[in-house]
Amino acid sequence: MGGGRKRRRRDGSEAPSIHPRNRYAAAAPDFAMLASLYPSFAPFVSVSRGGRASIDFTDFAATRELTRVLLLHDHGVNWWIPDGQLCPTVPNRSNYIHWIEDLLSSDLIPPTSSSNRTVRGFDIGTGANCIYPLLGASLLGWSFVGSDVTDVALEWAKKNVESNPQLSDLIEIRNANKMSCSSEFEAVVGQAVRENTLEPVDGVVRSKPSILFGVVKDNESFDFCMCNPPFFESIEEAGLNPKTSCGGTAEEMVCPGGEQAFITRIIEDSVSLKNSFRWFTSMVGRKANLKLLVPKVHEAGASVVKTTEFVQGQTARWGLAWSFIAPSKMIIRSNTPGKANRSFMLHGLRREYGAFQVLKSAETFFHASNLLCKTNSSLFSIDITLSDEQAQAAMLHDEYGSVEGNSTKLHSGVTGASFRISVFEQMPGTLLVRGSLLNKELSGIFSSTFSQLEDTLKMEFLSKAR
Repeated sequence: MGGGRKRRRRDGSEAPSIHPRNRYAAAAPDFAMLASLYPSFAPFVSVSRGGRASIDFTDFAATRELTRVLLLHDHGVNWWIPDGQLCPTVPNRSNYIHWIEDLLSSDLIPPTSSSNRTVRGFDIGTGANCIYPLLGASLLGWSFVGSDVTDVALEWAKKNVESNPQLSDLIEIRNANKMSCSSEFEAVVGQAVRENTLEPVDGVVRSKPSILFGVVKDNESFDFCMCNPPFFESIEEAGLNPKTSCGGTAEEMVCPGGEQAFITRIIEDSVSLKNSFRWFTSMVGRKANLKLLVPKVHEAGASVVKTTEFVQGQTARWGLAWSFIAPSKMIIRSNTPGKANRSFMLHGLRREYGAFQVLKSAETFFHASNLLCKTNSSLFSIDITLSDEQAQAAMLHDEYGSVEGNSTKLHSGVTGASFRISVFEQMPGTLLVRGSLLNKELSGIFSSTFSQLEDTLKMEFLSKAR
């Protein structure tokens, strides 16, 4: 992201800012102005001696009224939630919407049908607030299915949609407990019963509550799904932050295993629904969990994996997105020449992670990037080969050569392996990963791919070392 207000990380580096298309990128909401326009908001606003207006973010009533007036003033949306329900912050939720807009407008993944049709999204756990469908519909004209499992969430989400007749045709609220009885869903449940992966409860075989599979209907297609998952493993953990009071029920805030387990279930569902969505996405509350989830997405066979950081004030969240659709063009390319040999070190690895485990993870990375690779386990090396189509796409996007010249190079020079990755043990807990360019015409893609490999392996193995 870029533009907007900046903040600094602890190490002094500049963190990402609020999304540049966010309405609040240039300036934070003006509490004094809002208080003058909306008398119901005025009691929650205090003004310091220096003239700075603020509200008490530990007061649920104050944060709920702020969300109400922001949605009304800036988006023309009528909105309310009862006491105790999760109260969303509008700037942060807008960041997520605009990131998905970036994903959809990029040329990474081709549209599934005519680009003239309305963008369609699926909001997992829309909650009583129904914030993502309301924002997506009001800001961008998108249509949504919002799902949930509790009566109060379903009731108030429908009320919030009905309170905005200008948007009501764009938003459907769906009860995830009433799973569609599709033949595919029944077949999967039947298979699980036969394999004894479902446990009987009160004499009835039940699976985990559905997230996507079984809730998405047969032959439905969506451009994306999104989710603000239950971040915590217990309600006690959910109440640890004394600086905010956003409310939230146990169903909204907590699930066994926390957000990591919940998003893992989305990843599992995405494998069965890979042809129903262009993009699968989820918000992630902890960077440590993001580092653990990225390899799971790669292992699931995703063709593209993207991450981002959302920023609102001092709060940071992360976004995870993946797709199983073949990229419309080469996505791991570079417009600058690369060196013929590159390397990086993995320091402080845990004892159980050695050269073999790193080599297999590298192999998974290349498979997920749709690159052909041949692994030599005895030499701890991988030879990566680009197809003619991939090589041509890489060279055609290299600004250092003409299209005509690159076409000639393709037919005369791009044969066999393109580059090699080798893993060497330096000492216990330390590995050297080296990349060697085997075809000089592909220096740009070699440099770009090796950098992405470095980020992926460090995220996977060094996070485990902590």
